[in-house]
Formats: sequence, structure tokens, C-alpha cells
Amino acid sequence: MTPEPPRPAPPDEAALEPVELIRRSGAVLRTGRLALSAGTGSYRVKEHMSRVGRALGLERVAAHVTLTEITATSYRGPIFRTELTEVRSVGINADRLSELERFAVTLPREADLPAVEAELDRIAHKPLLYGTALNALWAGVACAAFAFLNNGGPVECGAVLMAAALGQSVRRTMLHRGVNQFGVTMLSAAVASMAYLALVLALSDLAGVSRNHEAGYVSAVLFLVPGFALVTGALDLARLDFSAGVARLTYALVLLASAALAVWGFSAVAGLAPDPVPPPGIDPALLLALRTLASFLGVLGFALMFNSPWTMAVGAAATGAVANVGRLVLVDADVFPQAAAAAAALLVGLLAAGVAPALRVPRITVSVPAVVIMVPGVTAYRAVYEFNTGTTAQALGYAVEAGLVIVALAIGLAVARMLTDREWTFER
Repeated sequence: MTPEPPRPAPPDEAALEPVELIRRSGAVLRTGRLALSAGTGSYRVKEHMSRVGRALGLERVAAHVTLTEITATSYRGPIFRTELTEVRSVGINADRLSELERFAVTLPREADLPAVEAELDRIAHKPLLYGTALNALWAGVACAAFAFLNNGGPVECGAVLMAAALGQSVRRTMLHRGVNQFGVTMLSAAVASMAYLALVLALSDLAGVSRNHEAGYVSAVLFLVPGFALVTGALDLARLDFSAGVARLTYALVLLASAALAVWGFSAVAGLAPDPVPPPGIDPALLLALRTLASFLGVLGFALMFNSPWTMAVGAAATGAVANVGRLVLVDADVFPQAAAAAAALLVGLLAAGVAPALRVPRITVSVPAVVIMVPGVTAYRAVYEFNTGTTAQALGYAVEAGLVIVALAIGLAVARMLTDREWTFER
């Protein structure tokens, strides 16, 4: 019998793999994942990935970005590699966005791959700037400022500060433990609402304060308004990125509905109604000064709650205070709220175009916190409340008003970007 010829040795599969392309593609995808998990829009995620890809010698990076997923293809010569990653924890981290912006912009033309990977490791493992207690305090300050801008008095503002801080501490603690985000939102809204009412009742019993302060309880849950997602989602739509924009807006609306339903349930049990509060009888000059201070503190609180460094937060607060006071003046002059919102957002975008480069931070970390204070969270909550009580006409009125203002804010920011950013003016 003739012996069988020896079989050829199997190929060295490791030697056949484009190892360098795999590593470089992985670094690009990781950059996008870090940016997406920090809450930025899809257009910024793609921009960071393209910059890192070019620095690592890739010819092109094509990416499809949604709210929680990135599919990216990296090209180098005749070969390419497609990878997919998923981000399950959606949140806001302005400090990480700033770090990634600085990292992507300062990369040399021929970057060293190990150095890029080491820098991504550093950014990924950088701890949050503020602990749970401080983060909760910033939320309380922001909501107390909101309460004043919604015509609340000292009692409402003080109770809102403590109630919102308690609700945010519950929210952050549970989110960091991986609890479902929508369930956490409902629980945090209920905790903040109950804490607000308990504080008002305690003040009425112990200090003889009137109990007629229930209308301010909606302001205690405004830290749950997904303003960042609403604004960035609308900006994604302005860039014709419908998959990311629609997903982000859907996420924001479901989050808002979760909080609003919890507030409505508590309102129904406690017998409260989020009726509009008449403006305080304050001297116009003093009212203007207090509105300026409240607008500054409101934006500052939200920016710090988004993990912004102090320099970035103060820049956003100054920008937001100027624009929001102008918006309130226009509304008092009987200008349509959506027109006033569009003008204010346009001003924010133009100011951010100068402030952000001076501070060496991404423009989105200045413009979005400055605009978040203009998001009509109280109006949106009132719409859900009226829907659940069966007052459909009133509910539709509130819903349309809130929706138009949000659209106007996005239009104002988008027009500002078109006027100051060539990439937004000319499609490529």
C-alpha cells in the first residue's frame, strides 16, 4: 500500500491577520465609544473617530452612530475592518468630552499607537470631579434657580434645593449600581416630590409658614429633564443624521414621560396641581438683577452636575445668564415664547463660538448647559398632568408649546453653528 503523502501544515492564522489594522481600528472605535458614553452628539463622535483614524494612518473611517451603538469600518489600502460596539449606560460627562476634544485636536499627523492607547486608558479611568454629595448639591442649586425663574418665592426655592438634592443623590447612587434608568427616573421624581411636600408641611407646622406653596413642587424634579439629549438629538437631525437624532429624542421623551408620570401619580395622591404661579410683585430693576443671578446659578448648577470643570461651568453660566435674561425680557414684552427661545439660543451659539475656544473646551459643553435652562420642563410636566386628568385640550396646548420651544432652541443653535462653523455650512 502506498503511504499517504504528508498533509501540508495548517497556515499560521495569526500571521494572516492584519494585526496593526486591528489595533488601530480598535483605538478608533474606543475613541468613539468614550465620546458616545459621555453624551455628545453623533456628529462629534464621528469627527473624533476620523481625526484619530487619520493620525493612526488609516485612509478613511466610516461610522454609523446611534444612541447606544457604533458600527465603524476602517480602511487601509486594499483591506478594511468593520467592528461594532455598544454603550449601555447613557449619561453626561462634560469633563470627558473636553479631554477627548483636546486629545483628538492635538494628535500629531503620525501618532504613536501605544501612546494613543495609553491616553485613552487615562481618559477612560479618570474619576468624576465631584462626589455624590456635591453632585446632588449642584442639582439642588440648579432646580432652586429654576423655581425662582418660575415665579417661586423663598420658601419654594429653599424646599426645592433640598428636595432636588435628595432626588439627585438617589438617582446617581442607583445609576452607578446599574439599576434600570427609567425606573430610577420614576423613583427619583417620586422622592423629590415627596421631600418637597414634606418640607413645606414641616415649615408650615414649625414656623407658621403658609401651606400654599405646593405649585413649586414641579421645579424639584427639573434635574430629571433630559435637556442635553433633547438638544443634541435635535442637532443630529439638523445634520441629517436621523438614526441618531430620532433615537436620542425618543430616549429623551421616554425619560421625560417616566418622570412626569411619577410626578402625576404623586400629585393625584396628594391632591396637588401644577398650576402656573403669578409673577412676584418685585421692583423691575431688582427682578432683572435676581433673574440674572438665578439664570447664572441655574446654568452653573447644571454644568457642574454634568461633571464640568469650574472654568467650563462658569463660562457656560455667564453665556446662559446673558441669553436667558434676554429671553425673559422678550417674553415679558409679549414676544412668542418660541421666537424668544430661538433668539436666545442663537445668541448662546454665537457667544459660545468665542467663549469655548478661549477656554479651550468643546463648544457643546458651553452651549448645551446654557440652553438647558431654557428647556420648558415645567410646561412639559403640566402637559402630562393634564393628559392624565383628562383635560385633553389644555394638555395639547402645553405639549405644543413645549415642543415648539424645544424646536426653536435647536434651530437657534443650528443657525449659530452654520454661521460660525464651515463644516455645518457646507455638507461633505
